[in-house]
Amino acid sequence: MNSVGIVMGSDSDFNVLEATIKILREFDVSFEVKVSSAHRTLERTLNWVRTFEEQEGKVIIAAAGMAAHLPGIVAAATTLPIIGVPIKSGALDGVDALYAIVQMPPGIPVATVGINAGKNAGLLAIQILAQTDTRLKEALKTYRQKMAAEIEAKDQAIQNKI
Repeated sequence: MNSVGIVMGSDSDFNVLEATIKILREFDVSFEVKVSSAHRTLERTLNWVRTFEEQEGKVIIAAAGMAAHLPGIVAAATTLPIIGVPIKSGALDGVDALYAIVQMPPGIPVATVGINAGKNAGLLAIQILAQTDTRLKEALKTYRQKMAAEIEAKDQAIQNKI
């Protein structure tokens, strides 16, 4: 069973989701990755969502650019938490995708991270899973402590230069 499902509307979105995959691997979270379009392969997308839910998947990350319908379609097909990742593309550099994902109608929410923020999507999925997984909860605490220590070290390096 994979805890996190990652779906993208196009293989061109993969470069953003590599950061998602990297952070999920760092936390040893199981995942699967699919390319499936909300428009060109609707039935395939819906079947994958249903199968993922039946296999006790826990969270889905859906990435899309431009009109960015994929996260909303996925959210409409399941009650699992959905994290939308707007992809920078097209004439509006991802702002259209951000608006499309964040402005879901009442009743079908999609948590949304920033444009091209694949790493944050992975971290949000881990935070959701950590609510029922003490190993992940502790790993997140350690991760944040490490980030804080890195900032303190950078501050000290600057202080040493002045």
